[in-house]
Amino acid sequence: MLLNASGCLDALTAPEVARSLDAYVTKTVTPLPREGNEPPRIAETLHGMLNSIGLQNPGRERFSAETLPRLRHLGIPIWVSVGGFSATDYAQTCEALADVTIELNLSCPNVDEAPESAAEIVAACRAATTLPLYAKLSPALPDIAEVARAAEAAGADGLSLVNTIRGLALDEHTLRPRLARGIGGYSGPMLKPIALAAVYACRRATSLPIVGMGGVWTGRDALELVAAGANDVALGTVLFSDPDAPARIRAELRSEADALGFDDPWEAVGAAHGSALSARTTLKIPAFLPN
Repeated sequence: MLLNASGCLDALTAPEVARSLDAYVTKTVTPLPREGNEPPRIAETLHGMLNSIGLQNPGRERFSAETLPRLRHLGIPIWVSVGGFSATDYAQTCEALADVTIELNLSCPNVDEAPESAAEIVAACRAATTLPLYAKLSPALPDIAEVARAAEAAGADGLSLVNTIRGLALDEHTLRPRLARGIGGYSGPMLKPIALAAVYACRRATSLPIVGMGGVWTGRDALELVAAGANDVALGTVLFSDPDAPARIRAELRSEADALGFDDPWEAVGAAHGSALSARTTLKIPAFLPN
């Protein structure tokens, strides 16, 4: 399954791009509206992009009343990215949602984090909803596999790996930070080895389904994440420059898998571990909810 990474596609302005995916992931929703960080908050780099959007969104009530009903008209499964500044924030938003998959944004580099651990937030959300919960983790964690195990024990149904990693770009003339906030979240092709390492480590640590993301530009990139242990793949920065990327990468993924002797790309799940794992039977895959 191909998805978009949260924040990398506005489905309401580009509905056909969204429909070329198998599911659409929203921008992160917080309890109250947020205007986001001060501009400039996007900076291109030689091999990627820095962003410091700061979770700009209309807030939980307006999202549920206005945005989500419009997204349901896309006719594909909707994943809602949920954020907050405490476990209660996350849990209350999860409790208000229905008929979606929830991705818990536990790793945004551009806002202050909740004081609770990832496992504590997952546990609070698990108590608040029976909807599928995916924990989105940071590649900067000292031991991402241990956090993945803790999230699984707390009730997570899956993992999203990985979010952006903190980076800095300086203006060539002033040598001052190019982003108003200074540090931003780095994404793009150079993130792929980091994403591969995170997926690989978490696949060895847990049986949870994994959505792999980070640096996917080609079908080969997607296949390598699958081989590392991802059951699904999300496209991020590539969508800003190539709106046809979902169809192109899907075709390239099939071609790359065929060249290596796989009848289906998803048969390659876990190939990097020495033996391919079944993408839909060996692992604990929750059923995706209809809209």
